[in-house]
Amino acid sequence: MNTPSAHHPKLTVQDYLTGEAHSELRHEYIDGQVYAMGGASDRHGLITNALAFALTSQAREKKCQLFIADMKVRLEIGGKDIFYYPDLLLSCDATDRASHYRQNPCLIIEVLSDGTERIDRREKMLAYQTLPSLQEYVLVAQDYAQIEIYRRRADWLPEIHTEGEFTVECLKLTTTVAEVYQDVEA
Repeated sequence: MNTPSAHHPKLTVQDYLTGEAHSELRHEYIDGQVYAMGGASDRHGLITNALAFALTSQAREKKCQLFIADMKVRLEIGGKDIFYYPDLLLSCDATDRASHYRQNPCLIIEVLSDGTERIDRREKMLAYQTLPSLQEYVLVAQDYAQIEIYRRRADWLPEIHTEGEFTVECLKLTTTVAEVYQDVEA
């Protein structure tokens, strides 16, 4: 994942968004450069689906929008435009409705893999924390049961769950670690 496309000049945001709308592959965008996204494993997909299933009813009730993998989050850091594809993105801001990205999510979830863990833990975590709307950033292990929740109200210190219940505060939703991993443990 995140291999730069071969020696292309900087793309404008508009050219990136136009190209992405017609591309079979997804690309993340960092200051004019695009990076191809790799495919996900079955475990990754099952965990992402379980999380989406657990969150959907409450998201609808609160008039929030929940996206799996194909909605970009747009950031502007130090005058640079950045677009990432989180595994799950929740926006409860009724004014945050651009057709191809969101800028004001309250929750972002990344399911970790060997190819993405370092980027998700460092680069993306630091970038996402610059979003004033973001209340929770969640990292979910793919190969073992562990959910790490980083909350703005707790100064982004980790809250680690390997069993029992955990709460997604921006939805006021409590679920269990076992429910998230149910399909991969079978």
